Amino acid sequence: MANQGKKYSEARSKVERDKKFELEEAVKLLLETAYAKFDEGVDVALRLGVDPKKADQMVRGTVVLPNGTGKKVRVLVFAKGQKEKEAMDAGADIVGAEELIEKISKGWLEFDKAVATPDIMGQVSKLGKILGPRGLMPNPKVGTVTFDLERAIKEIKAGKVEFKVEKAGIVHVPVGKVSFGLNRLLENIKTLLEVILRAKPPTSKGVYLRSIALSTTMGPGIKIDPGQIRGALKAS
Repeated sequence: MANQGKKYSEARSKVERDKKFELEEAVKLLLETAYAKFDEGVDVALRLGVDPKKADQMVRGTVVLPNGTGKKVRVLVFAKGQKEKEAMDAGADIVGAEELIEKISKGWLEFDKAVATPDIMGQVSKLGKILGPRGLMPNPKVGTVTFDLERAIKEIKAGKVEFKVEKAGIVHVPVGKVSFGLNRLLENIKTLLEVILRAKPPTSKGVYLRSIALSTTMGPGIKIDPGQIRGALKAS
């Protein structure tokens, strides 16, 4: 642990605490300061100028990252009959109906994302207290309650991630792995930021994008200058 503490301190010393970097500069620094022996994940944290307590200022949605997240996603699908076969053909890892609902109700949760056809949601809704707090509940607002199973599954497998603003106005989103390198991480981050900017509620007043920070699983946070984001996106 002492050795890990030393490595973190060395990485932290390379990041000016109060400086806000340009986007590309921040990603380069993030890659330079990654020190773990495993392939660390990369996350973006954004603080938005919204009040999530107000329904008309909730920021929520999905984004398909062009380079994926670097993580293999186990997709479970609640479906019956022909739709069950369709889900399997589209690449779902686990497919079923009543037997799956029963299994999950007893505590089994070995999957990362869940999709359901609308006709079975009445039964799936019984799992709300189990799946809801874990972010696993199928939801029509993010495209995981649908009859178009092929599209839903392929998007998730390709790198579709959900985002939702928390009570403090913070949004956390995984955007890849250190092994992606500069260009692939930049492409993912820019895609995310474009979607977040488009999701600005009309009722949000003042500064919308208040702060942005990048970090690896083990590394220090690196602040990005929100003021240059629109210019960086236009230039790409």
